[in-house]
Amino acid sequence: MAVIRNEQTGKWEVRTRYTDWQGAKKQKTKRGFRTKGEALRWEEKFALKASDDIDMIFSDFVETYKEDIRPRLKENTWLTKECIIDKKILPYFKDKKLSEIRTSDVIAWQNEIMKLKDRTGKPYSQTYLKTLHNQLSAILNHAVNMYGLRVNVARQAGNMGKEQCKEMQFWTEAEYEHFVEAVADKEESYMAFEILYWTGMRLGELLALTPADFDLEQNKLRINKSYQRIHKEDVITTPKTPKSNRIILIPQFLSGEMKRFLSHFYSLKENERIFTFSKSFLHHEMDRGCKASGIKRIRIHDLRHSHVSLLINMGFSALAIGDRVGHEATDITYRYAHLYPTVQTDMARQLNTERREFLRVTEKQG
Repeated sequence: MAVIRNEQTGKWEVRTRYTDWQGAKKQKTKRGFRTKGEALRWEEKFALKASDDIDMIFSDFVETYKEDIRPRLKENTWLTKECIIDKKILPYFKDKKLSEIRTSDVIAWQNEIMKLKDRTGKPYSQTYLKTLHNQLSAILNHAVNMYGLRVNVARQAGNMGKEQCKEMQFWTEAEYEHFVEAVADKEESYMAFEILYWTGMRLGELLALTPADFDLEQNKLRINKSYQRIHKEDVITTPKTPKSNRIILIPQFLSGEMKRFLSHFYSLKENERIFTFSKSFLHHEMDRGCKASGIKRIRIHDLRHSHVSLLINMGFSALAIGDRVGHEATDITYRYAHLYPTVQTDMARQLNTERREFLRVTEKQG
């Protein structure tokens, strides 16, 4: 190995030889270090990684984990993971050697995390606690699977928290119609809510729509991308899951409304976004419409729940509904089945009728 100064740039560089995981001899050169100390530290970390020496400290291995995992994830997904790692995990484990972290250390970390409060002064939710533990476990599991760590002590310690299904709220069709009348004075708000309620698409999918996604003569809508705001920039990504990439049929009345809406644009191109407002704008419009109509406030995402519940109430199968809204598995769709109030009412009415018919037949036979 050699650490030398480049006379032309004035920066330091590292030249080193190593054996890769297949046993092949390789050479690695890394340039651009401002000081010799930075170059030496990088050289030390690289040597540990190249030799699978698991005595490297946790913070150094996290850098390896980031290099390995980040290219495989969407930017917004990675940013969430990175925030958890940097703020909730590294402060506790950064100076420990990876091979010296014990189950007791993980339990002590869990106990400290469970004492923390969120911005409203409340303890972290069970779901969030589980998410934090899962991220620590994912890092250690990567070390086990890829770099020879003997055991994942986070798995041995057991999880903290548990998965909690978020409360699903919804609007019936009557509630929605009453609400949407209250925002009809703003055409873009009206059309955004119409699309969300009658298609069940996600908000990010709505904000990524372009005129090219609509075939209004055939009443078809293509959903193949999602909008995110990342680092103060507009970013278009692939949909949430592979099954989210779909083409659906929309009601004819919605095609007519969309055709009129698009005709009001002066120079909107086929591949330009139709809805360019922010997510916070639509939340404000939800507040405004609920206040004006007196309809209970639900989340924007609950319009998706409302669409699924409406279709279940109309008798469509979970498989068909899942295909329409881009659910990866039918059990996700089944979670919505309890929402529509008439389902339970109809069940009770049918059971009551069945019981009366049984008694009538029994008495007649007796």
